[in-house]
Amino acid sequence: MAAGRERASLLLAGGRLVNVFTNEVYPADVLLAGRLVAGIFDPDDGEALSRRDNAVEVIDLHGAYVVPGLIDGHVHIESSLVSAAEYARGVLGRGVTGAVCDPHEIANVAGEAGVRWLLNATDALPFDVWVTVPSCVPSSPFETVGADFGPAEMERLLEHPRVVGVAELMSYPEVVAGDAATLAKARLGEERALPVEGHAPGLRGGALQAYLASGVASDHEATVYEEGTDKLRSGAFLMIREGSVTRDLNALMPLVHERYGDRVGFVTDDRLPHDLLTEGAVELLVRRAVAAGVNPAYAVRCASLNVALHYRLPRRGAVAAGYIADICIVPDLAEFAPSQVYKEGRLVAEDGAVLPGLIPTADPAAAAPVLDTVRLGNLTRESFRLAAPGGAVRCIVALPNSIVTAQTTVEPKLAGGAVVADPARDLLKLACTERHGRNGNVGLGLVRGFGMQAGALATSVGHDHHNLMVVGADDADMLAAATRLAELGGGFVAVKHGRVLAELALPLGGLMTDSSLAATRDALNALDEAARELGCQLPSPYMALSFLGLAVVPELRLTDMGLVDVPLGRVVPFAAD
Repeated sequence: MAAGRERASLLLAGGRLVNVFTNEVYPADVLLAGRLVAGIFDPDDGEALSRRDNAVEVIDLHGAYVVPGLIDGHVHIESSLVSAAEYARGVLGRGVTGAVCDPHEIANVAGEAGVRWLLNATDALPFDVWVTVPSCVPSSPFETVGADFGPAEMERLLEHPRVVGVAELMSYPEVVAGDAATLAKARLGEERALPVEGHAPGLRGGALQAYLASGVASDHEATVYEEGTDKLRSGAFLMIREGSVTRDLNALMPLVHERYGDRVGFVTDDRLPHDLLTEGAVELLVRRAVAAGVNPAYAVRCASLNVALHYRLPRRGAVAAGYIADICIVPDLAEFAPSQVYKEGRLVAEDGAVLPGLIPTADPAAAAPVLDTVRLGNLTRESFRLAAPGGAVRCIVALPNSIVTAQTTVEPKLAGGAVVADPARDLLKLACTERHGRNGNVGLGLVRGFGMQAGALATSVGHDHHNLMVVGADDADMLAAATRLAELGGGFVAVKHGRVLAELALPLGGLMTDSSLAATRDALNALDEAARELGCQLPSPYMALSFLGLAVVPELRLTDMGLVDVPLGRVVPFAAD
């Protein structure tokens, strides 16, 4: 820009640029022109005074770091339990200016209409939401979901300008086996030069090679160093995850290294309000990587440029001439608490808080496609009766701080010819109740690990089908919990002796609320306290309960169709073999 001819909108002077191209930090003046970065200049090049004179506004950064806005490379906004607008309000002040969202949670409930609702709801936000089109609705053939969502729906959505890929192919056994219908979904991305995202927990060796040969470009399920190394060596873009339940960063930290260039990205996947408010979003991974001794510029790069390159997001992920001016001013990279955040050259947050009036108020009428989605059949106490098969039975084992389960066999406690909960042995009744009004199925089993002595917990967040998941020491309380969720339109509830101890309504698809992150956190705290009152010893009991129906992650799960042995890839009988 010629000095004296055009006046730049803003000069950020006296800062230190975090250069994610060369992984270095150095003094620089950053010139903004409207929504773009006009140029990066040496503050001692002799023209600094002229730049200051010609800028409409000059802000002296006093040595603070100029950092590109961060981009979460894989997140399910629905898992924050709040609307996209409230999610943006919660993370924008932390320096996160965009996210790539896989909306398969709302797609399982409301299909294409649900995904379009999310896209429309994010149009006017000062926060970028890109979407990958769900590829696994349902995630397995062993569950009932709320809407049909196949190749036709995928193809229509792939035409949307903010769709940047095909979402995670969670049915990895089908991919490895060469299932034609599943492979065709991967080709939808290939035909449009869009990345196809992966989901391959524990996959290594020949099975990993077969999975990636389908066209899958990434994976976010590596939990140990050796697995992450295998996936990098095989050409996958390695997404390192730090969610609320699955926390992989420490184990994979040695792979956060400059030698891997653009092959590593940071993601959160699933984060609850507690953790978003106390720990943060994807900037948490940057902060922890810096604390572990990673080059700060490369740590930032893993949450910015690398993600933008993977998804081919033009002019994103760096502070450089011609790039979108999504910028954070960070006084201390180790703390990574931005003092200012700019979105497309406009100040949108200061000292962690979004400026007033920038987040639009939700239009209630626009939410019609995702309201009134809990439609139970004629549910009675008899619906929770589990007939005694005779002899030992299979039992799910819920593991703390993990979405993976184990399985065991037990001799159940019987009463009146039926299996009942046995809290003294930490054996509780588990139910998965179809809630989309399609068939009224109720899957039943036993689970160990919660430690509850009384009552019931229930949630309409039941990955990925989002049927009601109910765990309890008493059938009557399980029925009361499920009934209350239907009245709320979905959410979480704790019940004891027929009385509701705590609840949180999630009327948007049974997954989200328009309430703030803080209000949602407070309600969850009350729910956790109620769970402890019932004797529950499991950390994050509702999150753990929500994953007990996830039939694409080992080992034993429960859906509305019954017990699913994930490694075997089939529904198995309650009676042990």
